Amino acid sequence: MMQDPMTAAARAAAVEAVADFLRRWRPGWTPRAGLVLGSGLGALAEEVQDAAAIPYGEIPGFPVSTVIGHAGRLVTGTLEGLPVAVLQGRVHLYEGLTPDQVVLPVRSLRRWGAGAFILTNASGSVRPEVPVGTLVILRDLLSFQGPSCLTGPNPEAWGPRFPDMTTAFDPEASRGLLSWGRGAGLPVDDGVYAAMPGPAYETPAEVGMAARLGCDVVGMSTAQEVLALRHMGARVLGISCVTNLAAGVGSAPLDHAEVAAAALAMSSRFAMLVREGLHRMA
Repeated sequence: MMQDPMTAAARAAAVEAVADFLRRWRPGWTPRAGLVLGSGLGALAEEVQDAAAIPYGEIPGFPVSTVIGHAGRLVTGTLEGLPVAVLQGRVHLYEGLTPDQVVLPVRSLRRWGAGAFILTNASGSVRPEVPVGTLVILRDLLSFQGPSCLTGPNPEAWGPRFPDMTTAFDPEASRGLLSWGRGAGLPVDDGVYAAMPGPAYETPAEVGMAARLGCDVVGMSTAQEVLALRHMGARVLGISCVTNLAAGVGSAPLDHAEVAAAALAMSSRFAMLVREGLHRMA
């Protein structure tokens, strides 16, 4: 998918307009952390205290999610004592959007003031030893999504033309959270995320390829957001909830409603891990 041609100034202006709107919408308040809640994982947003929420459709220029299981609201308030901005659902490339549109929400939160982010998603396991119900703390990613959100003119105020991606996910926070999760008896592991374009689920051959290339879980999101945030100097933690065995690993047909239901069943353990992750990213 080709990006719309935009100058660096136009790319920056689109993000700044959203950030300015959010500052006016909640004056005198600034988020320290951002959360992105993936398919079936939005219930955590209901636990935010002193909350103020706004549907994506009421934020000028904001992309609106069309996927079942994504509420499509920005929820702001306090979680674990931290001012947080929670994206209750995300948008994806397969919805017909450009990479710039997909990452506009997290870029806007970064410009609003959030310096640390926890990105979450529902995923399929490409390895039998990573069963359904596992909470995978991401240590790296491999993207098959084509053009990057960094393609095109670079707004120098955001970050360098060629950002280093050696540590896509914060290594110290990731290792610490993995150790904490194991000590708490949670079904945690660490792994590599394969980002596919979607919306079709992966073929068994694609899943086998991802496994041979060192991936552990596969999904259709997250990679563009990681690129955008690391480019802008934010710290990032990734948590993937294994909701199904990918094609060729399991025998059951894949269905989005079942994926969302499986994610919901993991919500209490997921919330524990995210809450602890916030402490480590603060």
